[in-house]
Amino acid sequence: MDNRLDGQVAVVTGGGGILGRKFCARLADAGAQVAVVDLFGDAAEAVAREIGHGATPFTCNVADPDSVRRCVDAIVDRFGRIDILANNAATKTGDVRAFFTPFEEYRLETWREVMSVNIDGMFLMAQAAGAVMVAGGRGGAIIQTSSIYGLVGPDARIYEGSDYLGGPINTPAVYSASKAAVIGLTRWLATYWARHDIRVNALVPGGVSSGQNGVFAERYAARVPLGRMATADEIVEPFLFLASPASRYVTGQVLAADGGWTAW
Repeated sequence: MDNRLDGQVAVVTGGGGILGRKFCARLADAGAQVAVVDLFGDAAEAVAREIGHGATPFTCNVADPDSVRRCVDAIVDRFGRIDILANNAATKTGDVRAFFTPFEEYRLETWREVMSVNIDGMFLMAQAAGAVMVAGGRGGAIIQTSSIYGLVGPDARIYEGSDYLGGPINTPAVYSASKAAVIGLTRWLATYWARHDIRVNALVPGGVSSGQNGVFAERYAARVPLGRMATADEIVEPFLFLASPASRYVTGQVLAADGGWTAW
């Protein structure tokens, strides 16, 4: 099956992140022209420079409707079309320690900040980019990044003795709730836009090794049938499958690249 994307325009939100930069590079390798979208302009510019192939950086706050409209308009002005949307942006908020606060003490303001990006931002980007796809009449593919914790609850035991970003971590309820909402939105959009040949699927990565301490990595690996955390590169090929013509009859699906975590 064909996974080439020559002549197509791909938009990646959160393009400066751990997975986002990998998605951008793989899309470019497959022949797509890539719009690297990130809240932080410097990060978007660095990724665009690194991958070349005509990649172009765009700064956007996906939680802001005006920012999303300006960004999508600028992308269309630059490329003339949108064929693929990697709806990938997410946040741990501006205060990472607040993000990891225990549930009983969690502040509504923090909850709303996470939701404004993780699900409101997905809605806004899908709405704006999807409208361009509908108007273009060529179909398209939307891949929305969820998480294993959008499917199952976290195993608190793996966080005992963990350390990441300067302190202990957990999986907050707001993260699970927002990522579960991504799956619901994905299935709704898949049925809504099917008549326009726009496919909408959710990608569910397992835990990606990105600087967690050894205790966390060992505990996490013990919980995974394949016995280890993922590398970012191992999430890319399932992503490309959903973005490419190889999945032309796949929509409304949830593809877990999780080493078997959700199979226990």
